[in-house]
Amino acid sequence: MKNWFRKTAQPDAAEVPVRASAPPIAGAEHVLRRLEWTVLRRLDGLLQGDYRTLMRGTGMDLADLREYQHHDDVRHIDWNVTARLQSPHVRVFTEDREMASWFLLDLSPSVDFGSGDQRKSQVSSEFVAVLARVLTRHGNRVGAMLYGAGVDTVLPPRGGRAHVLQLLHMLQTRPATTGVVTTRLDELLTSAAQLLRRRSTVFVVSDFISEPGWEKALGQLAQRHEVVAVRLLDPLELELPDLGLIPIRDAETGEQLLVDTHDAGFRQRFARIAAQREADLRQALAQAGVDTLELSTDGDLVDAIMRFTELRKRRGQVSGAAGRHSRGKLPGHLKAAA
Repeated sequence: MKNWFRKTAQPDAAEVPVRASAPPIAGAEHVLRRLEWTVLRRLDGLLQGDYRTLMRGTGMDLADLREYQHHDDVRHIDWNVTARLQSPHVRVFTEDREMASWFLLDLSPSVDFGSGDQRKSQVSSEFVAVLARVLTRHGNRVGAMLYGAGVDTVLPPRGGRAHVLQLLHMLQTRPATTGVVTTRLDELLTSAAQLLRRRSTVFVVSDFISEPGWEKALGQLAQRHEVVAVRLLDPLELELPDLGLIPIRDAETGEQLLVDTHDAGFRQRFARIAAQREADLRQALAQAGVDTLELSTDGDLVDAIMRFTELRKRRGQVSGAAGRHSRGKLPGHLKAAA
């Protein structure tokens, strides 16, 4: 049962993955224009200036001073003000939004699956196109690292609509990965840690169906960069419907099995294992210290981005309130530094 979640529960007609022929660059233009008229226009009306919530910069210009909060960078403590007021204060900087953003894209065979009208790979490419366009419109540069059987493509960060079109075209025309493939997400994360020298915003777009070991690499990447885990999922990976006797195939190894989904006990075992995997995955992402955005093949992209934006906004408000109400002596873990 250990490989159930790399398998695709599909009828015979869908047993062999079907990939559309590679579209010309005009195909990427058509897709991006459609997203600009639908998704981006809705986001423009809903975000209402909340771009800072979605995209945080490092900042360079001193803007204010406030009381120290537990997770603040100790390098920003103003020791002169701290000494005068007898409570730790940190410098607050104006955000510098011109920070490079990177998309680490898992394009392994398990991502090329969907039980409905959309596959996870399509959800991934549309999310990347929308967010890349949002970021480049605000003066940011975006880059990408593509992972199939390994890290095979690196697109250096640049700005502008033409660059977003190039990235989208690369995703649309990418050939299918063939042969036996075992996803090792830690290879992608480790390569990114070695490549990205300056602090960046990193979006790890994956279904996180991988060999173990990526958790540590993700945590190490989050220590240097602002990392967002964008998790792709399909409802069929969580619960099997009663479809009778169907073939299922491991998308990465090609292994095939014939299972009876009419068996209620089998469906219950599948759901139990899926629930345990969900709990383990969410715990691993939380321990890595990254924010998580979940994108489902049957969900709405705008709604998902807005829920994520609201989560980040509330987190910032709670952090700010904690700072305003904090008082007293220097925190214990800072006494040695003082």
